[in-house]
Order: sequence, then C-alpha cells, then structure tokens
Amino acid sequence: MLPEERKTTHRKEVSTLDHVVIRLAGDSGDGMQLAGLKFTTASVIFGNDISTFPDFPGEIRAPAGTLAGVSGFQIHFSSNIISTPGDELDALVVMNPAALRVNLADLKPNGILIVNQDTFSAKNLKKAGYNQNPLEDDSLRNFRVYPVSITTLNQTAVESEELTFKQINLTKNFFALGLISWLFDRPLTSTVEWIEEKFKHRPTIINANIKTLKAGYNYGETTELFPIQYHVPPAKMDPGLYKYISGNEALSLGLIAAANLAKKEIFYGAYPITPASDLLHELVKHKEFGIRVFQAEDEIAAIGSAIGASFGGLLGVAGTSGPGFSLMTEALGLAVITELPLVVINVQRAGPSTGMPTKPEQGDLLQALFGRNGESPLPVIAPQTPGDCFETAIEAVRIAMKYMTPVVILSDGFVANTIDPWKIPDISQYEQIEVQHPSKEILKGSERFYPYLRNENLVRPWAIPGTEGLEYRTGGLEKEDKTGGVSYDPLNHEKLVKTRAEKIRRITKDIQIQKVEGPKRGDLLVLSWGSTYGAAYTAAENMRKQGFSVSNANLKYLNPFPQNLEEILQSYEKILIPEMNLGQLQFLIQARYSIKTTGLAKVQGRPIQVREIQNKISTILGVE
Repeated sequence: MLPEERKTTHRKEVSTLDHVVIRLAGDSGDGMQLAGLKFTTASVIFGNDISTFPDFPGEIRAPAGTLAGVSGFQIHFSSNIISTPGDELDALVVMNPAALRVNLADLKPNGILIVNQDTFSAKNLKKAGYNQNPLEDDSLRNFRVYPVSITTLNQTAVESEELTFKQINLTKNFFALGLISWLFDRPLTSTVEWIEEKFKHRPTIINANIKTLKAGYNYGETTELFPIQYHVPPAKMDPGLYKYISGNEALSLGLIAAANLAKKEIFYGAYPITPASDLLHELVKHKEFGIRVFQAEDEIAAIGSAIGASFGGLLGVAGTSGPGFSLMTEALGLAVITELPLVVINVQRAGPSTGMPTKPEQGDLLQALFGRNGESPLPVIAPQTPGDCFETAIEAVRIAMKYMTPVVILSDGFVANTIDPWKIPDISQYEQIEVQHPSKEILKGSERFYPYLRNENLVRPWAIPGTEGLEYRTGGLEKEDKTGGVSYDPLNHEKLVKTRAEKIRRITKDIQIQKVEGPKRGDLLVLSWGSTYGAAYTAAENMRKQGFSVSNANLKYLNPFPQNLEEILQSYEKILIPEMNLGQLQFLIQARYSIKTTGLAKVQGRPIQVREIQNKISTILGVE
C-alpha cells in the first residue's frame, strides 16, 4: 500500500495554502529535472493549476559540484489559476553547495530550505566558492533550514538491491522527491506507475527507485525534523480533458494540426540547437501524420530544404534558435522574393553569438523584422504561453499559405520549456485552411502561365512543379511582373518591392484585433509581447486589485501590428513595455506611432518577474 493510501489520521499539523513555489536544484546528473517533472505530474493529477520553469546548465558537461553545472526545476502549483512559475521561492531543495549558492537569493525570508548535508564536504564547498560551511555558520539564519542526509538515507533504502555505486547514486533524486511529496501532500501513485513502465525490463531498478521514493516519503512522516505538512487544494478549472504541455511540444502539435487542417504533409528541416531541438525530437515521433523530418548538416541546408519542400507543394517548416536564425537569413530573403509559403520557428536564447544557450531572451525581434538585405518584409508572430504555442503554429501556417509568404514564429527558451496545463481542443471546431493549387484550367485559353499574376490580396498562385502547362522558373533574381522572368528594369523592381510590402500590410485586415485586459482607458497600459505575458498580466491584475487604473495587452502579431493598436495606445496616459532585451518593441512602437513609452529591459538570461513589473508600475504612477 502506498503511503498516500493509508487511512490513518495525520500525526502532524497540516497547513492549507493557496499556492506554493518550490525549486529543486543540484548537479545536472542529480535528476532534478526528472524529479520536478514527476512532482508536476502528481500536482496536475491532483487538480492544481501549475506553471513550471526548468533551468538547464549552460555547459553540456560542466564539472560536478561547480556553479556552471547547477540544474534547477521550479514548480508553482496553486488552488487558483496562475500565469507564471512564481517569483520568490517558498521552498528550495538543494543537493550540493553549488546549488545552494546559485539559488539561495530567490528563497523568500523564512522560506523552507532542505539541504543534502552529505555533500557539504570541504572539497564541494571550495568548488562552490564557500570559505566556510553555511550549515555551520549564521549565514542561513533567515530561513527554516532542514539538513537531511539524503545520500546516506538513499543508500540505506536501496542497500538490499544489487546495484553499483553509480546506480545507487542515480536513485537519490527519488528520495528527495518522496520527501517533498510528503511535505506538500502530493500522491506517489503516478510516479510509481511511471517507474514501473520506464524500467519494466529492469526489476532491480524498479525496486530500488520505489523503495527510496517511499523511504523519502516516510522520512518526512516519521522524523521530528518537519513539524508541519502543507496542503494546496485543487483549483477550479474549466471542465475538459487536460494534459500538461511545454511550448515546444505545443508548437509541434500545432504544426501537425495545421497540416491536417490544410490537408498537407509537413516537411521539417532543422539542425539540432538548444532550445529548439525538442521540436525535432517531438515531430519525428509522428510520422503517421505525414510528418517528414530532416536533420540537416547545418541551418543553411535546413531552411534550403524547407523552401524546396514548399516549392514542391508541401508545408515547409524550419526550426532553430538565434545563431541558427542568423545563418538562415539569406535563404529567408529567397523565400520572400520567390513568395513561397514557409514557417520558420526561432526559439530565442540569450546572445549574441553562442551566448548563453540554455537561457531565455527576446533579443531577435529586430533581426526577424529587418535582418535581411533589401526590402524583405514578412509576418512575425509570437506565442504568449505554452498552450498558445499550439494556436500560434496553426495561425502561422494559415497566414503562410493564404498569403504565399514566409512567416516567423518568435518563441523563446522560457515559453518553450515552461509547462502549463493545456485544455485539449476539439480540432473539428477549427476552420479548414484552404489551399488551392492551380491546374491548366487557369490558362483559360491563354498559351502562357503567369506565375506572378496576383489575386485581390496580391497573392500569386501556388503552382506545383510538373503541373501540365504551368511550368515556370523562379529564384533569387528580381522577377518581371506577372511573368516571373528575370528583370533588371528599375520601375518594375520598385513596383514589386512595393507590392510585396503591401501584401504583408494587408494581412492586418485578416488578423484578430488587439485585446486589452482591464480598463479600456486609464492611467497606464502594460504592453508586452511573447512570454512576458504572464508576468505582465499578473502585475497589472495585482495593481487593479489595489484600485489602480492599470491595463495590459500582449502582442501576438509583431508584423504587421493589429489595426487597432494605435487607438489603444492613445487611450492611456502612460505606456510601459517590459521585454527581455534592451527595448526592441519599445523602439518599434515609438518609431511607428510617435508615442512616448517607458521600457523595462531585462537581459540576465532569466524571465522578467511579476514584482519587477509591479515595482516599475508603482514608480511610474508615483506610488510609495
């Protein structure tokens, strides 16, 4: 019988909380990501709303015990609907001194600090930059510190199993998981089921992991160290079927759904790059849906193959992150001038150059808009939550195919790796994406096919190579109007440059108008984009609850802007634009609308927090 199935009354005091933010941290080999995911699964099944943020080390194999090798997983679980993984930590579990040093600043005063005291050796303390043991001096006096011999207790729990030293060490994350599962009243059932399925051909590993999981749980129940257990009731969520989902997974599923709606096969070309690689990993699982995945030798080949697929009549998609997006620049210009449907996903990370590969940033907005030679406009859209990634992928495909244009999706490492509950939609309720490939009937008696003869939206026909009578040539040289032949005529060039730009501008009439949360007029509007939505919404909502006239709006469409955006901006006395860059959206808004704004720039490789936006709002409004 699992511990949560017992019928006896709790021996210890149980405190009920509205929400809790915890973080598990240790070496990249300590299994903190897995422990966090299993805790998340248990919380979702229990009925809490959740938001998570995994924080990966920047180096693949940083030396054990060093600051560079620290890996963390943050979980915010609540009895209310939440929008962020949380700012301050209520509880922090650290497996070594380096994890303590890296994460302690985020633990709120009087927060719970669980420490694997077995790892606080002189050698490990030195690696983490400590001159003395923080467990023995007075430096942790502001926290509730619980030293636990996790390594030793784990070894005792699995000693009856025939395991190597390395195998024993790999199970200690489940002891930590069992302990915090007891502390925060999480069921173990889903974790046990996962262990049994994952290691179904390795019974010794199953037994060891379950034993130490239960040992951690029972330790919390029986030790005098923890006087209180905490309970977070289920949240009231809309009825429906839910699964927890990351942004990358949602983008992948959205592409599959869009292909279904368009009755097209997907060709996905990519070169592995953090944090976009999970798109490649997820899409390759779904060949049964007509997904063709190509791991290219570099990003140039990846986007080139995707453009070729679009030319041949498939849905061409390329995925990458900032450095790879730079390499795709020339080919993006080719997609613009050939006017072929293409979706390029840039999961942004901290730059420039290699930068900090595992850390989030929004530094590629201006690159997406202007990072090509010549006048080469294209639509740019950004998802705001993991669930919204699904909708964004469908919208990008719709725009690309309807307007015969490449479309850039600007995700980032935060929304890509964050996990939220996602209400699975009924795909039958979505509108079909209409795709028309002309046949020879388009000629209507004419002896010639005009591949750049445009419709009312200035969109050229998508003729499939090999279609009888519709043979044509294309490439990077400027086209002659209508015929598509090579042309160096100056007036023809100017006409086509303006035509391609006007085609993108007309998309404004075919996208949703911008929505505002809060008063439609007021003292302050918080204008965010992409993954900063959760923090911006929560900060503005907190200020509204205090009686202040503060609204928020999050831009999905970054080019072209929604047609009512200027009207919205003029309805507020002041505009605050928080973003994970040095003010790129702020630059665009001020240049386009001549409206003075205030920026909140953060480029630390960490998401903007609610309190940072809220403090800035208070400063702007002159609130103490």
